[in-house]
Amino acid sequence: MKRVFLIVLDSVGAGALPDAAQYGDTGAHTVQHIAADPHFRADTMCSLGYGNIEGLSFLGAVQAPRAAYGRCMEQSAGKDTTVGHWEIAGLISAHPFPTYPDGFPKEILEPFERITGRGILCNRPYSGTECIKRFGEAHMLTGDLIVYTSGDSVFQIAAHEDIVPPETLYAYCRAARRLLQGEHGVARVIARPFAGEPGSFYRTANRRDFSLEPPSDTMLDVLCRDGQDVIAVGKISDIFLGRGITQTVLTHSNTEGMAAADLLVGKNFRGVCFINLVDFDQLWGHRNDVAGYAGGFADFDQWLSRFTDKLGDDDTLIITADHGCDPGSPSTDHTREYTPLLVYGKKIKAVPLGTRSTFADIGKTVCDLLGCDAAAASLAGESFADEILCDTAPASEEMQ
Repeated sequence: MKRVFLIVLDSVGAGALPDAAQYGDTGAHTVQHIAADPHFRADTMCSLGYGNIEGLSFLGAVQAPRAAYGRCMEQSAGKDTTVGHWEIAGLISAHPFPTYPDGFPKEILEPFERITGRGILCNRPYSGTECIKRFGEAHMLTGDLIVYTSGDSVFQIAAHEDIVPPETLYAYCRAARRLLQGEHGVARVIARPFAGEPGSFYRTANRRDFSLEPPSDTMLDVLCRDGQDVIAVGKISDIFLGRGITQTVLTHSNTEGMAAADLLVGKNFRGVCFINLVDFDQLWGHRNDVAGYAGGFADFDQWLSRFTDKLGDDDTLIITADHGCDPGSPSTDHTREYTPLLVYGKKIKAVPLGTRSTFADIGKTVCDLLGCDAAAASLAGESFADEILCDTAPASEEMQ
């Protein structure tokens, strides 16, 4: 194979994992809850075999799916964007990132206040949109920063763009990232700029994530060292702190991410195009917006019908997710769920892949499809490349 397009539908989980109760997510099922909404459409996904995946049969299985299909379990301790993407790329996080249900301690906030010269508002778990409603006006009057968290391992800083310009907010986030190491090493520091007037505040498209650096090699490092292209679309570069990436395409929405994929599929490159479609999570999942989520899925499904026609003979498309964020659950946090797995291409057999024991099988498979020795880099996971390739020759010979 020459190219792999790896698309992560951020938070589109496929049913509660066996250990979901430990995370407070018993009964979570993102796809099932959005599928009940009249805006939902999945014609293209189901033609690929989406309804053939265990746990998604309510969508309707097809007799001749066009893609290999299955689902993945998460082995990492958590249900976070960072650990989910790291695991997809072959790095399992054995220990959970810290969370702060009672807010952040003085040992973090006091030095942060000294660095920024600004006070702190909120400092507790909060819905992001509700947070700016509640504290936005006080922030504008005082200049104090709105710092909050959630059920996930995040340190979020909200600021009005007229009070704190985005570049200044990013500098504050970098300062927080330097402070939040070791025992306080949260998965992500997130800049949450907003605009508008009291009573009508809204988030802007200038969000930025500042993750920890992966502690060991990922699929991206392996491919990059092999001289292949690693194109990161959306927040992928932020999640991996820019490591192992040869080109970054910043996007702020599903629409922009899909447009970037349409542009890149027409480019001549060799390697992986790793795409995150963020709206499912940030716009609809965290806001318990079932109708918005269902409509967004329908938009993706319609786009996908055109995108698959653009793939070349030596291209592979992989569609998965990084966790759940069930908009039909009472919580606004991520949910601990299986993730779907679809693998499509002209040289890919439409075979069942069952339930994979880890997301990391995906990263290992991508390396094998692209003829790169992932075993030498000690990536986690088990490749399924031999199960899906029509050609019986080893995947490495595809590049010769």
